[in-house]
Amino acid sequence: MSSLKTQRRAPVDDSHLPQHLSPVLRQLLAQRGVASEQELLLNAKGLLHFSALTDSERAAQRIARAIAEQQGICIVGDFDADGATSTALLMLALPEFGAQKLHYLVPNRFTDGYGLTPKLVDAAHAEGSQLIITVDNGIAAHAGVERANQLGMDVIITDHHLPGSSMPPAYAIVNPTRSDCAFASPNLAGVGVAFYLLLALRAWYRQQQHPAAGVNVAQWLDLVALGTVADVVSLDYNNRILVQQGLARIRAGQCRPGILALLKASGRDPAKLQATDLGFTVAPRINAAGRLDDIQIGIECLLSNDWQKVERLAGQLDGLNRERRQTEQGMREDAAAYLAELSFAEQKLPPVLSLHQSGWHQGVIGILAGRVKEQVYRPVIAFADADQGLLKGSARSVPGVHIRDLLERVYTLAPHTIQAFGGHAMAAGLTIEKIHYDEFTQVLQDVARDWIDDDILQQVVWSDGELTAAELSLSFAEQLAALGPWGQSFSEPVFDGVFRVAQQRIVGEKHLKLVVQPQFSNEGGSGQTVDAIAFNVDTTRWPDPQCNYLRLAYKLQLNEFRGKTSLQLLVEHLEPL
Repeated sequence: MSSLKTQRRAPVDDSHLPQHLSPVLRQLLAQRGVASEQELLLNAKGLLHFSALTDSERAAQRIARAIAEQQGICIVGDFDADGATSTALLMLALPEFGAQKLHYLVPNRFTDGYGLTPKLVDAAHAEGSQLIITVDNGIAAHAGVERANQLGMDVIITDHHLPGSSMPPAYAIVNPTRSDCAFASPNLAGVGVAFYLLLALRAWYRQQQHPAAGVNVAQWLDLVALGTVADVVSLDYNNRILVQQGLARIRAGQCRPGILALLKASGRDPAKLQATDLGFTVAPRINAAGRLDDIQIGIECLLSNDWQKVERLAGQLDGLNRERRQTEQGMREDAAAYLAELSFAEQKLPPVLSLHQSGWHQGVIGILAGRVKEQVYRPVIAFADADQGLLKGSARSVPGVHIRDLLERVYTLAPHTIQAFGGHAMAAGLTIEKIHYDEFTQVLQDVARDWIDDDILQQVVWSDGELTAAELSLSFAEQLAALGPWGQSFSEPVFDGVFRVAQQRIVGEKHLKLVVQPQFSNEGGSGQTVDAIAFNVDTTRWPDPQCNYLRLAYKLQLNEFRGKTSLQLLVEHLEPL
């Protein structure tokens, strides 16, 4: 439904980057904010120091005291892959620092709601905990922290979600998005914040010249890489180091057995792993547990050293992921029918879509919102029925529309229409009463019309330009892969050009397989034919025997088949000429 246009990026100054790189590489790195040659190295020495994270040293000191006195410590996690990796990270690391009384609790998405609730605090207290450490949640847990304080328990919050107008009365709050935090990378995932807490803890032991100072925290960077990619946070320089270092460990087989088992279940070779493989294969399998069943299956898969156990759990997660895909497919068909009923022209769609249908699965609405957003290119909120006359909503946005701020504006204008909300610029969650759904939708649209102009809803495929014959090659594709990890806010390069169509056919029901020949405007003439694939095309339009030339926007891909690597173009947008 959404109309796409390809636009080339405007040139920027790249004189600060090394001359041995080709002009196109220098340009695309400068476009993505690479400020120096140093930023291409991605070694651990480049990581920011933990000391700039407000409360990190205070939190470390409190954990060290809990360990010295063998107090009960409870890790309270979250039910997604970032929360699962964060929980696993502290459960694996703290015993190496000497913690003996350690357990974890993660709320169930369907029965407990999100985060550190008073009910969860009571459960931790019943287990004998004197210290609670939240991971990937807690910044909005006022009631939970107050309950812990009443029971004489300290709470350390580690989170990366945006704080509201006030913060809970916790013992320490380690969160790079705090307004009083000077840490230069506010983009850490929850697992990144937990990793930095461990760096602060190790430094405290070093000051005390304690044997625990020798703990090697880098051994868990595989978990940090997985959680960071899974949570789709911006891959700034600091996050790229964390991801790159974790990928290197996984490629070398020096990682959690559970990650290897999940890669095996998804048919990926760890030695050739890219960041996108973590995002598209491992993370969805862990997330499926939290969406359909219990995230504990995912956490236990990451924690166990028993290969038979992790293979069994990875198989369970793989099955849940297949089930999740089937559930999602049914919901997408419902959403498509709803959009067809609107029978609006493209420009008549409301600026934000709010979707609800009884029977939709609470665990899958976030994915549904994301898929519909890709289709119609505008923010989408999908709701599912919950208990006690409530609806749970999951929102996904587009660049230029800060969805949490937009929900906050709705809440300011009509507070009775939203019970609770929280999130980021690109994703948010909320709870509303079903009886207020229509009013909520009306206020939402009023705010959206003020906030969102048509330009924001024009989807652009940003191109890094046309390649030369020498660059449209396997060796150049390998150079690009080596400059990764690519991901959110450090987008994988896209190029564009004109190609003659040599062959075209549909494969796998709705994917267009092409053989094309580049027509080089920058140096004249044609090049060697190359394979290309466009996923999920409109099969009423393709293949098109009348179409002899195409303008393609594409990524360069290394295609592995029967032990042979060849070049393939992954088509982002195609336009008949």
